Amino acid sequence: MRAIKLPEPPGSAVKMPEIFDTGISNVVRRAIIIGNGGAGAEHQCIGLVRALGLGNNFTLHRVTRPKGGYNYWLRWLPVPVHQNLDAVLKHIWSDWRRVSLSYLVKGHEGEVNSVHEHFDSPMSSRGTTALRALSQEGRTTPEADAANIAAIAMEDLDREGPLLVVASGHDTVPVAAAVKKLAQDAVFVIQIQHPRCNLDQFDMVITPVHDYHTLSPAAHQEVPRAIIPWLTPRQPPDKHVVLTTGALHHADAATLRVAANTWHDVLGPLPKPLVVVNVGGPTRNCRYGEDLAWELIRALRCVIHTCGSMRITFSRRTPPQICDLLTKELSELSKVYIWDGRGPNPHLGHLAWGDSFIVTADSISMLSEACSTGKPVYVVGAERCKWKFADFQKSLKHKGVVRSLTGAEDMRETWSYPPLNDVADSAKRVREALAERGWSF
Repeated sequence: MRAIKLPEPPGSAVKMPEIFDTGISNVVRRAIIIGNGGAGAEHQCIGLVRALGLGNNFTLHRVTRPKGGYNYWLRWLPVPVHQNLDAVLKHIWSDWRRVSLSYLVKGHEGEVNSVHEHFDSPMSSRGTTALRALSQEGRTTPEADAANIAAIAMEDLDREGPLLVVASGHDTVPVAAAVKKLAQDAVFVIQIQHPRCNLDQFDMVITPVHDYHTLSPAAHQEVPRAIIPWLTPRQPPDKHVVLTTGALHHADAATLRVAANTWHDVLGPLPKPLVVVNVGGPTRNCRYGEDLAWELIRALRCVIHTCGSMRITFSRRTPPQICDLLTKELSELSKVYIWDGRGPNPHLGHLAWGDSFIVTADSISMLSEACSTGKPVYVVGAERCKWKFADFQKSLKHKGVVRSLTGAEDMRETWSYPPLNDVADSAKRVREALAERGWSF
């Protein structure tokens, strides 16, 4: 008996998954992050990659600039030049330390040359810089090499699809630009933070709006007229520049849920409200010293009676004298706990469990993270900021996401605001840009 085929009801046609319409070679399923070793820069990349759904399918490649000693004075050099010069200097220093003073005094050139031939250089001028690997979270982090990343993007493109490349930090700019040039049709390159160079070298630039403070009338009044032509950026943002209020970060809802569970036994039982104090350190555009520390101490002593508990943390930039001063003046208060830097970092746990935050004005990253929670955020030292830092502080106050700490606050009172959503907004713009190219995630 022949099967009877009934007509399909209107609108019931089965739509094929998008991957079959566009082809697998147009689906982005992998990412590479080019980092510079700084947690603040790399966390911005990780946050964006996770918001795009690639949190479990990315690898980190790192640009490693030599540090320590004379390298501080060489940090203005391009990274490859700096690496090679550092290798040469270490080679020379290593050999000279192995030569006895008698050889130098007597001028035994032949014997000195034999020393040069016998002792190998601890770092070659090329090999170790290309193959150097660092350990992060139990995994090896390869040196960021543009040719290697481009080869990864081009290899088996039809099966693996295009590669998303996300970079952040000044040292990563030439690498990301080179990847775009070498594998233009196989990558989508995003540079986070303004690269201070030709933006056409990237598919997208994501940067805070205060990076364009140089184009504002206020900036033209703050700097001599002769310097203005040398400032960057010189042109307003075009369509492939995404402007954010603050810095991108990785403290999304999923991360904070995990942190809340991880820190439940430590932070959960603390008396409420739990006030978290994040202390950064002075910067070129936000200078302060012990004067701000005393201002913070006086304000915290005034509000401590309205707190259930208070936890204070310092950043890697916090000067030792400020750490010592705050510890000396506040550690004896029963409601105060000061993290001494030992053991797991409680920062994400604080973001999850804290009821309100007090943050020094120097740290754009810490303020951006706190303001993404929707919880009260108080700022200390905003009046000491200048240039684009001052512009950032004004934008936060204009949006109503922060208030200045005066010492007259009752920390039991709550207030709310639309949280900063820079990461999700940027991810949406990335998806739109990929769709214009015919790609998808």
